[in-house]
Amino acid sequence: MLLSLSIRDFVIVDLLDLDFSSGFTVLTGETGAGKSIMIDALSLLLGGRGEGSLVRQGAERAELAARFDLSQQPAVLDWLAEQALSGDDDTLLVRRLVDHQGRSRAFLNGRPATLAQLKSVGEHLVDIHGQHAHQSLLRAEAQRVLLDDFAGAQAEAAAVRHAHTAWQTAAQALRHAQDHAEANTTECERLDWQIGELASLAPTEGEWESLGLRHQRLSHIAELSLTAQSALGVLSDDDSNVVSLLTQQSQRLARLAGADPAITPITDLLASAEAELREAVYALRDYTEHLEEDPAALTEVEKRLDALHSAGRKFRTPPELLPEKWADWQRQRAALDTEVNLDVLAEHATQAHAALVLAAAALTAKRQYAAEQLSTQVSQEMQHLAMEGSRFQVVLLPQASPNASGAETVEYHVAANAGTSLRPLAKVASGGELSRISLALQVVTSQVAAVPTLIFDEVDVGIGGRVAEVVGRLLNRLGTRYQVLCVTHLPQVAARGNTHWQVSKSPEQGQIVSRITPLTDSERVAEIARMLGGATLTDTTRRHAAELLAGEEGA
Repeated sequence: MLLSLSIRDFVIVDLLDLDFSSGFTVLTGETGAGKSIMIDALSLLLGGRGEGSLVRQGAERAELAARFDLSQQPAVLDWLAEQALSGDDDTLLVRRLVDHQGRSRAFLNGRPATLAQLKSVGEHLVDIHGQHAHQSLLRAEAQRVLLDDFAGAQAEAAAVRHAHTAWQTAAQALRHAQDHAEANTTECERLDWQIGELASLAPTEGEWESLGLRHQRLSHIAELSLTAQSALGVLSDDDSNVVSLLTQQSQRLARLAGADPAITPITDLLASAEAELREAVYALRDYTEHLEEDPAALTEVEKRLDALHSAGRKFRTPPELLPEKWADWQRQRAALDTEVNLDVLAEHATQAHAALVLAAAALTAKRQYAAEQLSTQVSQEMQHLAMEGSRFQVVLLPQASPNASGAETVEYHVAANAGTSLRPLAKVASGGELSRISLALQVVTSQVAAVPTLIFDEVDVGIGGRVAEVVGRLLNRLGTRYQVLCVTHLPQVAARGNTHWQVSKSPEQGQIVSRITPLTDSERVAEIARMLGGATLTDTTRRHAAELLAGEEGA
């Protein structure tokens, strides 16, 4: 339920703080006073489009905030928790800022939020019925969506859309394969040849680099052996080798260590150097023992390098990348196996269509039941709106094949008078009748609404007299189940409100400013009288206003 609304520098409102109660609240005022500004503010708060023109003239930005009680909406509380947007208690604070350049920021419980998040949560908080809602009823799409909402079939409708998309995708893949069968066959043959060429070579990852290193070693074995033998001679094998000379000098210095202890660290270093030098000699001798010229191995490596190099030239690929190219061709060929296999693609398309038919059947079942309920309930409400003997019926017209909207089209038919036959709504109803049918639909569909707050923005346009009084009673009745707010110009509707607010505008500091004021009982009589008789209030209009308000007790 909506608890409060704060508006700052929005359109012609400079400062406005409103606290809301349960039941049926009416907003009235003279034409142009800004009766719909509160609704526009709520629409913006709950994800509507922000524009710089909404900022009051001379202000830097508009600021809107609303607080909602979520104690009876655990699903919304769970959603906020999932989005890391929970508040301190079972309330939600929605805030939005819009500057004069049209830039906006949004917050949920003090945390930054996206417009998508505002819209998502707003769908569970407020349902706004605009004054032009009856015009949308002439569109087939609006009729279908309204029925699905009434049926609670949003999930089934979404399943049909997804199934239809899947079927279209499968059917398109089949058509594409059929249209390109010859080209696909040619491509398969080309890939088969390329894969076969490299299969005989079977290049492996890192092979080119490994072969290069091996070729370098094999082609330099003679030089490596000669140099290693020469090094062994200098280090240990020649008469005046390095190891012998180092040993002799180390021993001579060691004998003098008694004369000067400072020599000891030097002899230690020489001993360490001698040990490492002997290790190097052992390693070098072991290396030379395993050095053997192998012309056959060198020839084999060179042949392999040449084969890889030739394949690289043939396929315009660096030799080291041949394994990757080979794997890529195999992946392409596997993908084409699926694309070229018309039987498999046809089976996929058949299965996808069967899934669509099944999803559409589930949606049809819900629509059929809801269509009967909606037809009966709207027909009953129309009897109270000066349309005695009229009938309303939701007609489901089967289609040859399901589409994204289901297996049938939805049409609203009406017989506006007793004894007349049912015909499509767009071809029968006059403007006034359409407005009343729309109101009956809104009242009926609102009774199954999951949102706690319903707002009606001058939905009573085009009606009056006894019908207006019935409308007031209908909205008052809704107010026993929901929080209902209604912008109205009809005194008969205003008189049925549990709470009455007056919207007015006046010049302040050179600008027109809109105000919303809760009315006392006496002020309410005056406002109803104004709505009945205009600016000049007479005793007669006051008595009539009092009588209308007195009738509220029987609402």
